[in-house]
Amino acid sequence: MITRRNFTCAAAAASLQAAPAAKPKIALVITEYRRNAHADVIGTRLLGGYDYNGKRQQPRVQVVSMFTDQIAANDLSRPYAKKHNVPIYDTVRDALTLGGASLAVEGVAIVGEHGRYPYNEKGQHLYPRYELFSQVVEVFKSSGRTVPVFSDKHLSTEWWKAKWMYDQSREMHFPFLAGSSVTVAWRRPEMELPAGAKLRHAVAAAYGGLEAYGYHSLESLQCQAERRAGGETGVAAAQCLEGADVWRWTDANPWAQPLLDAAVARSETRTAGNLREIVKQPALFIVQYKDGFQGLVYMLNGGIQDFTFAAQVEGRKQIDSTLFFLQPGRPYAHFSGLVWWIEDLMLNKRAPYPVERTLLVTGTLASLMESAWRGHTRIETPHLDVAYQPAKGTFYNRGAAPPLKEDI
Repeated sequence: MITRRNFTCAAAAASLQAAPAAKPKIALVITEYRRNAHADVIGTRLLGGYDYNGKRQQPRVQVVSMFTDQIAANDLSRPYAKKHNVPIYDTVRDALTLGGASLAVEGVAIVGEHGRYPYNEKGQHLYPRYELFSQVVEVFKSSGRTVPVFSDKHLSTEWWKAKWMYDQSREMHFPFLAGSSVTVAWRRPEMELPAGAKLRHAVAAAYGGLEAYGYHSLESLQCQAERRAGGETGVAAAQCLEGADVWRWTDANPWAQPLLDAAVARSETRTAGNLREIVKQPALFIVQYKDGFQGLVYMLNGGIQDFTFAAQVEGRKQIDSTLFFLQPGRPYAHFSGLVWWIEDLMLNKRAPYPVERTLLVTGTLASLMESAWRGHTRIETPHLDVAYQPAKGTFYNRGAAPPLKEDI
């Protein structure tokens, strides 16, 4: 029997059900916010939307506060904060508490890339990612609760700091995601190694500085290598070679050249000619995994300007290879994929893919920088016993690359 009371209750329930869910309120904790800095290519999309999978995507989170460690001459944080009505606080604590006594946001995005920070003797850029993360953790501890956290790129320049960050997320039970945009960009062709693939070797080819882009290239290797039979087991040793030693090592290991050729063949920016003549100062990362698998990263400045990958799966005649497509000429459109998964972290309160990948790559990169600094010696890495299973599914951008125009 329909009465006025139960009709009113039903209507109210229907209204509540139809109401859109509130967007998670997040804090942006950043080093420097200027044009094309990571705070821009990530934060501006979180504020105003972006193109993803061929469609216009409005933000699924709400940025409610910012902290900026440095203010550049061409700063964007102030005008963009004013545009989107977002307050900027003087401390990380105030950004997370909105000036109050305890945690008042539902997620934190740390973007610790770019800014005027020193380099150490190994050539590592000392961004304060660990320090910013530590301040976030202090707010969690004093508030008695936690929220999901994203941290851009590798966790730190030092293994013990990276491990501490990871351990805090596990001990305090908060979802933690980290890493770069390359693994979730477009792929040409669309390719993911099958889970459980039997691999002995794989090669990534890339360009750029040993640390800043070395991280991207190692992550492009690791996102495929972790899918091998048995899952990830950790890294036993790492070595960085440079100059003529790169080609001497390649010639002494005949399996390497066909994989390198297959990876470079996917490049859309390859300089014509003989790579060994064109690339004046090549670098090679040799990563020896605990289960016997070996991965290589060739840094080929002057030869290519993108990130590619190749592997020989046991039982297949053809080498599997792909390009991590970053759409050259476009203002960092590949970051849209990363922003999508940052939002997914905040919405679902779980990391879509394992942060252990970033932890392992962080430690491997630190050892490779140590190797280069110590005269290219092999560095044993018993501490990199990071074992994990890859996430199910794939996470790269499948939509058509948008036209060459701003998408933020």
